[in-house]
Amino acid sequence: MHLIQLFLPLHDNHGKAFPKAMFDAVRAELAERFGGVTAFVRAPAVGLWDDDDGSVQRDEVVLFEVMAARVDHGWWAAYRQALERRFRQEEVLVRASAVERL
Repeated sequence: MHLIQLFLPLHDNHGKAFPKAMFDAVRAELAERFGGVTAFVRAPAVGLWDDDDGSVQRDEVVLFEVMAARVDHGWWAAYRQALERRFRQEEVLVRASAVERL
């Protein structure tokens, strides 16, 4: 079993909030494909990272999680690229971890 996590920004690169409908669409797409989704949207996480010129970037993100028996790397790569276009991001973080159901 795999846990797949998507980190989506709350705001574009100019600080403008993305509409709730964009996150609702992602939740609906994932629920339809995987039969369920967990969305952590009430308390956004804060991500910090160094960019190429050494300055620190900050982003508030929401987290979506799905469980899948296997990871379809081709589908996830295409979906990540679609999200990058939709949310106007250079990169959207999508990661998968092997997990054990208890």
